[in-house]
Amino acid sequence: MMTLAPNLCFRTIPTKCITVKQQKDPPHQLNSVIPTKPKPCECFDLHKELIPYGKAWSWQKQIVKQKQALIQEHEDCPDSLIILQHNPVYTMGTGSSEKFLNFDMKEAPFDVYRTERGGEVTFHGPGQLVMYPIINLRNHKMDLHWYLRKLEELVIRVLQSSFSIKASRIEGLTGVWFGNQKLAAIGVRVSKWITYHGLALNVTTDLTPFSWIVPCGLQDRQVGSIRGLLQEFQSSTRCSEAVKPISDDDELIDISYKSLIKEFSEVFNLEIHQKTFDFVEDH
Repeated sequence: MMTLAPNLCFRTIPTKCITVKQQKDPPHQLNSVIPTKPKPCECFDLHKELIPYGKAWSWQKQIVKQKQALIQEHEDCPDSLIILQHNPVYTMGTGSSEKFLNFDMKEAPFDVYRTERGGEVTFHGPGQLVMYPIINLRNHKMDLHWYLRKLEELVIRVLQSSFSIKASRIEGLTGVWFGNQKLAAIGVRVSKWITYHGLALNVTTDLTPFSWIVPCGLQDRQVGSIRGLLQEFQSSTRCSEAVKPISDDDELIDISYKSLIKEFSEVFNLEIHQKTFDFVEDH
């Protein structure tokens, strides 16, 4: 059963007021924190589109090369974000094993790509929002583990703020979970401190294709979606009256998209600017 954040109750506690003569701290003792101005981030928004995996992969590599060239010339290197959905596809990481495929590669139900990201095999398809942050970690923190935890944090915040789903991490594993169900998979690559690949959040995804693989190489874990959890929650006789009716698929995608953008900008302290594609297609 889904766990909602508990309602917090407050009561007034009588207090005794004491007048205290305040002293002003000398300037050198002030401990005020000046907020850091958000850095710009260009966002290529295709969240309503189904983009072939190979095309999106090519876009990412082009952006990475552009950023590395800017750094080489000591020019400003703003962060980028691509957000989209994919046509059905399986992707494998650099060291992924084919033993986690429950089919013969020659008779694969969908295209299979072996990529340079970390992690084992996973599935992408309609109803799953995929975020590809291409950011310069020199402008944030040059620490891969920090970056992975931040990606997890933004998804956890999305699930809590938009759907009251109290998701969490599991020690020793990458991704975001609700109980034994993995809701978001994460696999990244960092080249000269520029990140690419990213995260995939199951919103209204048909989970059937996950049964034809061992997702992320984890035999004893399941895969879940936002829609599935909301349906499960609403079917609970104890909680159904407390939850508004489940939105249709398009609305769930839209809510999730807006929340992902908001939390991404806050977690990484970025100011999002929409941008259109002008990339040359690979042939």
